[in-house]
Amino acid sequence: MNNFKLLDCTLRDGGYVNDWEFGHNTLVNIFERVTSSGVDFIEVGFLDQRRDFDVNRSIMPTTECMANIYGGLNSKKTQVVGMIDFGTCDIQNIQPCKDSFLDGIRVIFKKHLRVEALEYCKQIKNLGYKVFTQAVSITSYTDEELLDLIKLVNVIKPYAVSIVDTYGLLHKSSLFHYYEMMNQHLDEGIGIGYHSHNNFQLGYANCIELMNHHGNSSRELLCDGSVFGMGKGAGNAPTELLAMYMNENYGKHYDISQLLEAIDVNILDIYKHTSWGYSMKFFIAASNDCHPDYVSYLLNKKTLSVKSINEILRNLVENKKLLYDKNYIEQLYVDYQKHTCDDSEAYIELSSQIKGKDILVIGPGRSVKEEEKTITEYISRNNPIVISINFLPENWTTDYLFLTNSKRYVQQATSISQLNGDTQIIATSNVTKSNGRFDYNLDYESLIDREAVFMDNSFIMLLKVLMKIGVTRVTLAGFDGYSSDRETNYYSTKMEYEFAKQKGDEINAYVDRILIELRRQITLTFITSTVYKV
Repeated sequence: MNNFKLLDCTLRDGGYVNDWEFGHNTLVNIFERVTSSGVDFIEVGFLDQRRDFDVNRSIMPTTECMANIYGGLNSKKTQVVGMIDFGTCDIQNIQPCKDSFLDGIRVIFKKHLRVEALEYCKQIKNLGYKVFTQAVSITSYTDEELLDLIKLVNVIKPYAVSIVDTYGLLHKSSLFHYYEMMNQHLDEGIGIGYHSHNNFQLGYANCIELMNHHGNSSRELLCDGSVFGMGKGAGNAPTELLAMYMNENYGKHYDISQLLEAIDVNILDIYKHTSWGYSMKFFIAASNDCHPDYVSYLLNKKTLSVKSINEILRNLVENKKLLYDKNYIEQLYVDYQKHTCDDSEAYIELSSQIKGKDILVIGPGRSVKEEEKTITEYISRNNPIVISINFLPENWTTDYLFLTNSKRYVQQATSISQLNGDTQIIATSNVTKSNGRFDYNLDYESLIDREAVFMDNSFIMLLKVLMKIGVTRVTLAGFDGYSSDRETNYYSTKMEYEFAKQKGDEINAYVDRILIELRRQITLTFITSTVYKV
């Protein structure tokens, strides 16, 4: 059946994994393997004037650059297309099709830009290209908005219009709904495309269902895939699986061995260094119908359980869900953490127990293990009150556990439940106990610094608490600071923050600045190694 077409987008969508830096030899080899397989279309990269030309990357400023990478290669029967994210490539950067290596151009655009984007597609079509209009985040369209898009498409008459499930949110019934609306209202001769993502592990399954549903329709149906599913986020439907299914069920003759060669020779090496595919992060994003960066932001906090993350995401307003806004999610995070409480009595009682005594605060840095002897000798010699932050040390009994992090609390719930009463718990109000109350509850909002790169830095929060109860001298161990040279900055790799790795220098600078201010009121002595200025 000739009404089914297979489009491979490995060199474009796969580029999100490695910033499009495949290397020239790999670009050529994937191109030759995919075209030798006989797929109907191959998408060879992005056209983006913001990026300089690099022969090793499949993202480039002009159509002329395509020939500098792929020129001289035989595409055989496969048609070659590129992609433009509307607004990133001026029409002046696109040469006439007759002079270009490309046969077609796909244009992705956000819903609110559809009128301007379709006019741009008309200009590209006038240059002689097959034009594919790609409606990203199809799930953001209401029926009325989709009908409006179809009217615009019918005026331009592109080669095809695609259902782009950017965040992998579609199940079969929803997919069929969008397909039927297009099939019923699009003019004859305009194909329908489907670009899936695997957040729910449905990319391949949805393609099969759509092909079967499309059946013997005379309208062309294009299914996108990428070799080994390589693509943005959770990845795409694998080209090799789609090719196999179409061979077995629709009389196609794609050479799957060529695709497997590309996987073996090129794709697996990339996958070993930077993997893609189904993950908890992308599942959480898809199940909340939201942009994955919201989930990344909350996961990187390392302060929230998955249950808490889902509760925050459920508060996203509709028009913000698929358009990531860092300031917006940060405010939702703070609002969620904010459980105001009257902590005046807690401070009075803590002051009566701690003020005037020798205090050792233990953090979770690597030096806790590496300089264990130093800490043990200090405790033996001085018999201090020991306070640990967000963890229970293995080798010393702590008098107080200072908890600011819900996730750390959940991770240690069993150990905490087995404490015999020698260790009292001081918890900020964002951490709620599974049963009853902690020994001391302190107001979270009063201890954070909204201007900081890491607004709820537990080290600084505890120092503020100690100063508030009148403590003037503190000894510190396990506060190493962040270093990019270390495999981990923590005594346990399970505690590592990806966010802290990326922002380590900024966090160190912030802590140094705050420590300078605090030393005017409190004496701080580090007994283990630290990057902080002492």
